[in-house]
Amino acid sequence: MGGLAPSADLPSNVFFQLELLMIFQLILGGILIMFMDEIVSKWGFGSGISLFIAANVSEQIFIRALSPFPSPNNPNIATGAIPALVQSLAAGDPKTAGLMIAAVIATILVFVLAVYAQSMKVEIPLSFGLVRGYGIRWPLHFIYTSNIPVILVAALIANIQLWARLLQNYGKPLLGTFVGNTPASGLVAWLSPPNIVSQTIIGSLRWIDISHALTYMLFMMAGSVLFSWFWVQTAGMDARSQARQIMSSGLQIPGFRKDERIMERLLDRYIKPLTVMGALSIGFLAAIADVSGALSNGTGILLTVMIIYRLYEEIAQQHMMDMHPALRRFMEG
Repeated sequence: MGGLAPSADLPSNVFFQLELLMIFQLILGGILIMFMDEIVSKWGFGSGISLFIAANVSEQIFIRALSPFPSPNNPNIATGAIPALVQSLAAGDPKTAGLMIAAVIATILVFVLAVYAQSMKVEIPLSFGLVRGYGIRWPLHFIYTSNIPVILVAALIANIQLWARLLQNYGKPLLGTFVGNTPASGLVAWLSPPNIVSQTIIGSLRWIDISHALTYMLFMMAGSVLFSWFWVQTAGMDARSQARQIMSSGLQIPGFRKDERIMERLLDRYIKPLTVMGALSIGFLAAIADVSGALSNGTGILLTVMIIYRLYEEIAQQHMMDMHPALRRFMEG
């Protein structure tokens, strides 16, 4: 929250009241979100906060794709990409039409790739040591740490921008400078995504822009791998923790001796590669969405895809339990 800036036309007491009103609004909104999250978690599927995040990003994409109202930046064209595409084709403006098509295609492409990557998984067969004839499959998703790495990378970039602004205000722009809200130079400029697809269509693409995009993509991918590795080690998702959890549930891998060390070595063959490859993929998808000018930022699109896909899995699992009462009684017992 940037806060309100005092003005000559705004008395100090009114300014203070507005600040208090804003703080009260944030507190009340947070309480309502927590309350609705508890309701969704108890009576519905998934997490309420996750659904609110997905709804916010979906609203943003919906408006940028279908809104027929004039754009604030260019009143002569619609805000939504599809109405703007129709207008530009009717007006004989191929560049604007190309920009709108590129934005829609980039968004759809990132959605499809994210869903495909999320659906890939390695299933390890497990059996119950004390109950013969029953077994399950322990899934290890290709994107093993979900979208946590790109969220942490985005938070790191936001903190760098915050410190860059503070240093610029103190007259020591060590991390770069801003022109308005746009990074203009230094590290913050190199860590902000350029829209190379738009620049290619317009005809203003330079080698420095390509280098800028590659630097941003490499930073996102390397940062995702780093944070993914730290997250696995600190969140109990490493091979040792997973092996301990499986053994405590009375499960074992068929054909292997019931030993935690053996299971840890077997899980380690999958978890380490999935941690690195999944983080590279999620960082690449987020960077591609940012540099291709998608209808929302890459982190938001990936977060929405993950939330909706997990919700779909939970609903499918619930239906599976409803269709197999014997399995449900076994799992509940």
